[in-house]
Amino acid sequence: MLKDTEAERGQVGIGTLIVFIAMVLVAAIAAGVLINTAGFLQSKAQVTGEQSTRQVTDRLQEVVTTGKVDSNDEIDEVEVTVTQAPGAGEIDLTNLSVTWIGEDDAYVYVYGDSAGETSGINTGADETFGVSVVRNEGETESGVTVLNDPDDRFNLFFDLDAVSDGGANEIGAGESVTLKLNTQSGATTTIRFTVPEALGGKQSVLL
Repeated sequence: MLKDTEAERGQVGIGTLIVFIAMVLVAAIAAGVLINTAGFLQSKAQVTGEQSTRQVTDRLQEVVTTGKVDSNDEIDEVEVTVTQAPGAGEIDLTNLSVTWIGEDDAYVYVYGDSAGETSGINTGADETFGVSVVRNEGETESGVTVLNDPDDRFNLFFDLDAVSDGGANEIGAGESVTLKLNTQSGATTTIRFTVPEALGGKQSVLL
């Protein structure tokens, strides 16, 4: 009887050991899954946080806006000088879209070229804007379209000639325009200006 009891105790001990080992393995697997999940969630949260930050900070800031007066005493060209907003990172103007909202119509402008002339090369937009350099302290291989230094100043050039295909026409005295500049990160800068009432005899005006 003693030997049988010892055998039964041994079997119970082995069974308990097997159950214990199984529990340890399950706990280890569960812990590994939790650690991996926590790491994934942390990474996603970090990426989301960075994207949200860029949507707030990676904005353009208006320096000055001018208009060229044509022979009909109307504005046929608009230049907006822009720089990085405080705290903004690198902004590539080739990824910029501009919504031009006039008193009667709205148009979407995207980057066309860097020569100061629109070319209509981008599909899905009404017209294109050009880019020219005022100051490029942080010049990179990307050339004249990337703002990457607080001292950088670039001009956005809008041709409002009446013969342009699909874009805004000339704007007259007293008319108001709103521009919404949207960067690749989703940050938006709003610029509003009103054309002066007196344009006669002037070649260009501040807007």
